[in-house]
Amino acid sequence: MSILVGEFAMKDLGPLTYFLGISVTRNGDNLFLSQQAYAKDIIHRVGMDSCKPTATPIDTQTKLGDTSGPLFDDPTTYRSLAGALQYLTFTRPDITYAVQQVCMHMHSPGLAHWNALKRILRYIQGTTDFGLHLHASSSLSIRAYTDADWAGCPDTRRSTSGYCVYLGDNLVSWSSKRQSTISRSSAEAEYRGVANVVAKICWLRNLLLELRRPLSKASLVYCDNISAIYLSGNPVQHQRTKHIELDIHFVRDHAQKGLVRILHVPSRFQVADIFTKGLPRVLFDDFRSSLRIRSPTASTAGV
Repeated sequence: MSILVGEFAMKDLGPLTYFLGISVTRNGDNLFLSQQAYAKDIIHRVGMDSCKPTATPIDTQTKLGDTSGPLFDDPTTYRSLAGALQYLTFTRPDITYAVQQVCMHMHSPGLAHWNALKRILRYIQGTTDFGLHLHASSSLSIRAYTDADWAGCPDTRRSTSGYCVYLGDNLVSWSSKRQSTISRSSAEAEYRGVANVVAKICWLRNLLLELRRPLSKASLVYCDNISAIYLSGNPVQHQRTKHIELDIHFVRDHAQKGLVRILHVPSRFQVADIFTKGLPRVLFDDFRSSLRIRSPTASTAGV
């Protein structure tokens, strides 16, 4: 703390316990971040206090599009709840993709979108005590997982990119976002996702440098698309990839400098899948655990 005070204008306010609706519980070198009270308040606002929980926040079959069915009769409530759920993703990355999907239709929500939103609330009902676990780690390294659901939007055929970034064993950044342009191949969609996470890694590496904890090793980026990995190291610019030339050169430049390495990971272990698509329960539970999202430990549960 004394080192930080010497570098920045700041003062010690004591142990952190509550900040902007986020409860912080310390147990030794471990931190547990939770928004349990906030989650219960969202459920109470819509009168679903006694609703039946569901195991996952979104199903594996349907993709939410601009439905041709009936519109929801209270779009203001829909927008209010969708916005509230966005803030809940600060400590609940497991609902990030589902929330991103319902937020894409705030302009004209239909009954299908409302039912999808209620499913998220039913999932939260069964996991209100879940939160993000952080712990002290001797390893100061960055690794990331990135994935893309190619042409997943049924209306625009745009892809959804998702990534998660770990500092040591702790999850520090995640995202689920619709790509701004249409990708003409799965490799292109995946490579745009790689470029996005490499940009985030560069920011984190620069932050650590400012904190006088520079990284000496390359940050690892795991992708399950062989073509995207090949593009990151291939020095030849093919005609078929010129339309994504900036992303290719951006990633390749950082790879050649030794700042990042793009590696393959089997789809079964691609944690970033949880940010791009609905998953079956077993796989969802496994990836959620990998994100360190779970209930508090016995020693902090009653605190």
